[in-house]
Amino acid sequence: MPRTVKLMQGNEACTVGALAAGLEFYAGYPITPSTEIAELCAEELPKVGGSFIQMEDEIASAAAIIGASLTGKKSMTATSGPGFSLMQELLGYASLCEVPVVFVNVQRVGPSTGMPTSPAQGDVMQARWGTHGDHPVIVLSPGNVKECFELTVRAFNLSERYRVPAIVLMDEVIGHMREKVELPDASELVIESRPAPKSRVGYKPYAAETDGGVPLMAPFGEGYRWHVTGLFHDETGFPSNKPEVADRLMRRLAAKIDRNEPVIRDFVTESLDDCEVAVISFGSSAMSALSAVRKARAAGIKAGMLRLRTIWPFPDEAVRELSSRVKAIVVPEMNLGQVALEVERASRCNAKVARVSKVNGELFRPEEILAAIMEAAK
Repeated sequence: MPRTVKLMQGNEACTVGALAAGLEFYAGYPITPSTEIAELCAEELPKVGGSFIQMEDEIASAAAIIGASLTGKKSMTATSGPGFSLMQELLGYASLCEVPVVFVNVQRVGPSTGMPTSPAQGDVMQARWGTHGDHPVIVLSPGNVKECFELTVRAFNLSERYRVPAIVLMDEVIGHMREKVELPDASELVIESRPAPKSRVGYKPYAAETDGGVPLMAPFGEGYRWHVTGLFHDETGFPSNKPEVADRLMRRLAAKIDRNEPVIRDFVTESLDDCEVAVISFGSSAMSALSAVRKARAAGIKAGMLRLRTIWPFPDEAVRELSSRVKAIVVPEMNLGQVALEVERASRCNAKVARVSKVNGELFRPEEILAAIMEAAK
């Protein structure tokens, strides 16, 4: 089948990816720099029989997509830092209740109102730990416009497969830049849907009936009766204060992601086979990092790069293996070292980790990262 080639903005590619993945319901509140996603969903969803609702705030937006997902609809919202902060309680609710939903966070400078039109990558830890308590989550990070399409499709697939919230963590540069994108034909895409029960007899909404520890999920409105609560619950969905029930629930929620980390993790590499100085980066920072690595190679420095497309779960094993055979690891990111902390933890002090931080609302210049590579190579 012929492919479509378009000049696309990152936010547009994200929306097109969501529609390709089967998005049926969007609820959101406009906020820079993610607003184009809401605008395009408002325009395109009615054309395919879907629904768009502009909510009164981000809290209501998160609640609405959870409600829609419980009826069987693939659902999404998009926001930026301040709105993502408001969504955290509902993100925790979706995690505990195992409701598949997709959150898109197009990051900007924070905290608070910060710099609304400037890029940042300061929401990495918030994406993982923003809601209280231990909880499962999957976080993907596009590094270019095409990946905004690809990783949004993947976010829906992973969310549906594991009954877990999935977050697409973009940033203002990725969301607003334009690139030529070759979109695959619909027949080329693998689209997944949540595992569903085949019978109402004896249905338990939180019984781990699949090999991956993921319960079957029946949509509301089709004759199944089940209870959804933010309280700890047993396999029937009703609240329980029994320690053994709570322990079993929490360990299963964590295990369904931890056990499948080799499948979920996703990264791309450049010149790692013989490298002595490795760069680990993600999102728009990785574009400048790639240029810096190639400039370093041209100058005779054996540099290489590992670019994260999945941030959470973090690829501990890959980082540990890399750290065992390089002199140093350079981590450029538009925050004060959030991914660098994970690299330091995973590397177990095998290699020196050099943090390269930028928090002034500007994208890295390749020369800034190149200087750090050259310093680390000494």
